Amino acid sequence: SIRAEMGHPEPFNMKYIGIGNEQWGPEYIARYKVFEKALKDKHPEIIIVSGSGPFPDGEMFEYGMEELKKLNAEIVDEHYYRNPEWFLENADRYDNYDRNGPKIFAGEYAAQSVAIASPDNKNNWECALSEAAFMTGLERNADLVHLTSYAPLMAHAEGWQWTPDLIWFNNLESYGTANYEVQKLFSNNAGTQVISITMDDQPLTGQDSLYATAALDNKTNELILKVVNASGQAAPVTLNLDTQVNSSGTMTVLRSNDPEAVNSFDNPEMVSPQSTEIQFDETPSVEFQAKSLTVLRIPMRS
Repeated sequence: SIRAEMGHPEPFNMKYIGIGNEQWGPEYIARYKVFEKALKDKHPEIIIVSGSGPFPDGEMFEYGMEELKKLNAEIVDEHYYRNPEWFLENADRYDNYDRNGPKIFAGEYAAQSVAIASPDNKNNWECALSEAAFMTGLERNADLVHLTSYAPLMAHAEGWQWTPDLIWFNNLESYGTANYEVQKLFSNNAGTQVISITMDDQPLTGQDSLYATAALDNKTNELILKVVNASGQAAPVTLNLDTQVNSSGTMTVLRSNDPEAVNSFDNPEMVSPQSTEIQFDETPSVEFQAKSLTVLRIPMRS
């Protein structure tokens, strides 16, 4: 006899499961309750991710968030497909969110250069820079925003359904967009503990077109600063550090003079990061270039 077994013989150690994607309204909430009960009865250890609809604001969003809070939802998936200006204006979105409510999964986001779902959207530097500014707010509020995900991830050059996309490929080649370079810099420079970085005792959420986040990396004993200068002018800034640092560090800059600049198969590194060593004195002064994302890694003194 022949015996075939399907499935996985051992537990997956699945930590999260989503109920729905971009559903909204009373029907979604009613069905969510049924799924939530069945899942929690069987696997109470799995965290459930619920949805707030396809938009980050408006009547559908407000209704969904209100109802999910009543149900003590664990994590709510929020989606943002908006123009670059929205991302700049909402870098402080989570600064005043209720810390007693659901945690947040920034499950789908991408700046749209033309319009939502337009086939003419481009992965240009203006969009990528605005996402970087928004991401400083996600990182600053890491106690609330537990997960993030740019979307969509990949697209075939001759068979795509949506733009923009993070990585483009054809049958022989692939390249990462300017948006991919932003994601990579944030991912590789996350640190282990977010700390405060302020201007005039306020988080940097667009004052003088500057957006910033700071973190310690206890694994490498470094201070990490990520600073977005969204203006068209260089910004000289004096850093007042509460910790003793070494006299040299690394500065990585991602920028372009052209807001419409895009990476491509012909020029995959049109917008790509450049790293240099930088020297500091007791009151470090750094010039953040126009339209740039800068990552500073500064070794701390033992």
